[in-house]
Amino acid sequence: MQILFIGDIIGKPGRKTVSLLLPLILKEHKVEFILANAENAAGGFGLTSEIAQELFTYGVDCLTNGNHLWDKKEIISHLDSSERILRPANYPPGVPGFGSTVLKTKNGFLVGVINIQGRIFIQEIDCPFRTVDREIERIRNRTKMIIVDVHAEVTSEKVALGWYLDGRVSCVIGTHTHVQTADEHILPQGTAYITDVGMTGGFDSVIGVEKEAVIKRFLTQMPCKFEPAKNDLRLNAVLLEIDPETGQAKKIKRVEERVA
Repeated sequence: MQILFIGDIIGKPGRKTVSLLLPLILKEHKVEFILANAENAAGGFGLTSEIAQELFTYGVDCLTNGNHLWDKKEIISHLDSSERILRPANYPPGVPGFGSTVLKTKNGFLVGVINIQGRIFIQEIDCPFRTVDREIERIRNRTKMIIVDVHAEVTSEKVALGWYLDGRVSCVIGTHTHVQTADEHILPQGTAYITDVGMTGGFDSVIGVEKEAVIKRFLTQMPCKFEPAKNDLRLNAVLLEIDPETGQAKKIKRVEERVA
């Protein structure tokens, strides 16, 4: 079974990119389940329920997120009502929303999705290693296909989680840094891994943001308004092939498509 994971969608340009390029990818590949990280989908920072519904209409089945999810407060009241919109599972008890879910694929299989956030150079929240153990225990009696989004800054933390989860989940997909890495591979016990899936939006930018504002910020250390970049639109993703019977990954392939 083929699953597509789309890298961090950056604002309106990123959403436009998904709307234009996802149909072309689906024509070429028999994709049965689509995930995307959407923590930057609303103006480059955060997510709203309206934008979540827009992405669902394009064919995305599940939205993972990260630390920027909370930048649009409007989403908070909607998190308890949709298991298709996840927030990192390792936020403390009492935080709204779901950190994991089990959803049906287009051909009727069940797939589990777990959203985890790293702790190094972000904010100190609960341990991602112990939290992911708990979430796997919750859902593995329902399905052997489990996708983990590790939303983290530091490569070593993502790599360590990959090794820690090898053989217990189908794939570990890194998000957050917006630069697609070239280390996709299958770990010895059958778990697919990549440190960062990349981003979807304007690549004439600094990780999706208009480059002039970012350069000014570095030069002056003064606050600047960041806007999503609009030029050189590309979609980064990984295409996964997973055996639904064993949950093991058979293939992982990087994808980069560009709007003509």
